[in-house]
Amino acid sequence: MEVIAAEDLPRAAAALQAGGVVVVPTARWYMMCADASNAGACSRLFVSKARAATKPLAYVLPRARLAEDEFVLSASARRLAAAFWPGNLALVLPWRDTSRGQRLSSVGTPHALVTSDPGVLGELAAVAAVPLAATTVNVSTVDGSSPGPAITTGEVQRFTERTGLTIDFCVEGGITPVNNHLTIVDCTTDRPVLVRTGVVHERAVAAALAAIPQ
Repeated sequence: MEVIAAEDLPRAAAALQAGGVVVVPTARWYMMCADASNAGACSRLFVSKARAATKPLAYVLPRARLAEDEFVLSASARRLAAAFWPGNLALVLPWRDTSRGQRLSSVGTPHALVTSDPGVLGELAAVAAVPLAATTVNVSTVDGSSPGPAITTGEVQRFTERTGLTIDFCVEGGITPVNNHLTIVDCTTDRPVLVRTGVVHERAVAAALAAIPQ
């Protein structure tokens, strides 16, 4: 695993296009990324994490404004995106083109898990020539025995040693301080549903939605 600076993102983007795996920091923790249209590359993420195939990877938008082009956005989804993107929120959204959803099934179909990131992850999505799928660097557990996703490059290295996953590049981001999940809201119907609490507090979600006429 080669550790690189954020200035070397074009190298990371090229690795993704070649079917590789790249790790980048966020404020929350480190995320591993692959080409969302490359089933083999995404499968390596699922296998290394022992993640159920029914739990999609996150689709990272190159720009928040592009959500409208790819997904059907309800009034609630638009309001949440305007309030918190780019940021620590993910929305479950219906694909506008179901055939594209099938091609990018690793991030969910007929609905995708969609986010827009303000940091290096978002920058990578913007410079990559391929759609970006991402997930946390850790092995999934159901009993809470895991300390959580990697928050340093050293923990990323230990993950690769434990799982055998080949990572082409890891972008150095120091210690990621937040240690919490993306908040997830299901916006596939007119009534949004909070799926998982995270960095964006449920009160903040409710406050953003309260401005929408019922």
